[in-house]
Amino acid sequence: MDEKISLEAITRYADAYADKVLDRFFSSREKITGNEILELCNIQQVNLFVIRELFKSWKEDTKKLQSPYFDYEKPEVKEVLDSLMKLLSQNISISRSHFAPLMKKAVGQVLLVVFDPYDFYSMVLTGKDNKLDVARFKEEIKYLKVNKAPLEKVLAKLEEKGVTEIPGSEAFSILDQILEEVSFTPEDVESYIEKFSSVVLLDANKFYVAKSEEPEPPTAPKPAPAQEKQERRSDAAPIRYKSEPLPTPQKPPVRLTVNEMLSRQQVRPTLAENFQRIGKIRDSLTINQKFMFTKVLFHGDFELFSQAIDHLDKLENKKAALRYIEDEHAGGWDHDSNEFHEFMELVEKRFVV
Repeated sequence: MDEKISLEAITRYADAYADKVLDRFFSSREKITGNEILELCNIQQVNLFVIRELFKSWKEDTKKLQSPYFDYEKPEVKEVLDSLMKLLSQNISISRSHFAPLMKKAVGQVLLVVFDPYDFYSMVLTGKDNKLDVARFKEEIKYLKVNKAPLEKVLAKLEEKGVTEIPGSEAFSILDQILEEVSFTPEDVESYIEKFSSVVLLDANKFYVAKSEEPEPPTAPKPAPAQEKQERRSDAAPIRYKSEPLPTPQKPPVRLTVNEMLSRQQVRPTLAENFQRIGKIRDSLTINQKFMFTKVLFHGDFELFSQAIDHLDKLENKKAALRYIEDEHAGGWDHDSNEFHEFMELVEKRFVV
């Protein structure tokens, strides 16, 4: 893809959203309790991730309980520590200064799993030092409710194998295999955009940057009054996801076929410089490509995407492939999108002579 998620933009929005929620809550309170955390904001996944961070912190603290004089591994001792954990979970009391970092991290994690689930999966599966602790992984996804199905299937595979630890890269390979076998449609982002925007206006386009994009200068010139007015009108417009650009009052372009469009446009450097034939499209796809093609070109339907790839791999020539794409799929595709061009590059490479 020519775009990637901007973790900096995610962090900026997460901080702004969390500060707004915290300002509202702590305006009349000094501490927050466990029950109040679960009802804190209108996005339940944020609340659950805060709780998850609390319990992860507790787990880390208990690991520090080591002594040459006492046996903390004794079953009776572990049982008492578990009882203490349950008691403390019912008596959570946190000030804003200690709670704010947990909240901001939780919001950032939710934004990532909603707008870029595969990077989120990579982060979870890689674990510490590229090692996935299966027990910890199981505990962590217990608090995940958004786009959870693929990770649940990974856990089931790992439990079938009876492993307690596995390299993160191997776990990610299992995920890749699962995504090929199972139809998985990521959750619609629009409802989340609406919920986030009810607290702080969210423009999802700002979460994505071009891979070659240079950093923005530290300061930008102040716009003229007329420009400021136009920008305010734009801000008031309905929020749309990145795959649905705002309409412009232009004359509708003449609709070209896929073959006509490809023949008229200039050849991209990637096609001219590195145009090696590939055996099968399916074998050349990355996980991120599978996700983006499914989401942008195949309406979020992974099964439809998978069937299309299998059909293309069975065809004998480029002409048949372009006819199939034109007749069955490309009617609603944005021919100017990065996803379209990258998909067609793979088709070209599949049938290059």
